[in-house]
Amino acid sequence: MKPAVCLLSGGLDSSTCLAYAQREGFDCYALSFDYGQRHRLELDAAARIASSLSAKQHRVVKVDLRAFGGSALTADMDVPKDGVQPGIPITYVPARNTIFLSFALAWAEVLGASDIFIGVNAIDYSGYPDCRPEFLQAFETLANLATKAGVEGRMHLRLHAPLLHLSKSDIVKLGAELGVDFSLTHSCYDPDAQGRSCGLCDSCRLRLRGFQDAGLQDPLAYR
Repeated sequence: MKPAVCLLSGGLDSSTCLAYAQREGFDCYALSFDYGQRHRLELDAAARIASSLSAKQHRVVKVDLRAFGGSALTADMDVPKDGVQPGIPITYVPARNTIFLSFALAWAEVLGASDIFIGVNAIDYSGYPDCRPEFLQAFETLANLATKAGVEGRMHLRLHAPLLHLSKSDIVKLGAELGVDFSLTHSCYDPDAQGRSCGLCDSCRLRLRGFQDAGLQDPLAYR
């Protein structure tokens, strides 16, 4: 089995992406980030998912993006609760996927892995610029220019985004087909002290609509 680095946030999309990579025959090295996000629940969820799906390894890297702020997820700003709006919301974390993919690239080169998986989606999402196919294509080009293995011709890195053109309901259906335990995942940007999802932030609204459209029950607790 070929090794692959899989970005894992603990949410619905990244968990489904990890399960998909395994189905495609990859030994999956799951990578999560403690980046100063509002809560650690998603890291706990990532650990549960990595264990449930038998990832080869699961590493959590600390990168403190609170040093820069600029996002409701890394600064003292209120998370919007008034529905998914057009434009780029304040929950966008500046350069987050670029930073995360750079770490994934470094680990992939050490592992001798030619494949990185990321669970981004450009259909039912919050409008983040680093979830678009143009960004992914540009990063893959960069990766093959920026690495020793790429320059020496020993590796051609491929960036996989299997959920990119799926609706949220299609992702829910795929995750169910792949055996993802959705009760282990976490999606909410602003959970309460008991870990219950708010049901009103962009992430919760997209998730709930995905389950509804898929005809399935979301197992998470909502306040």
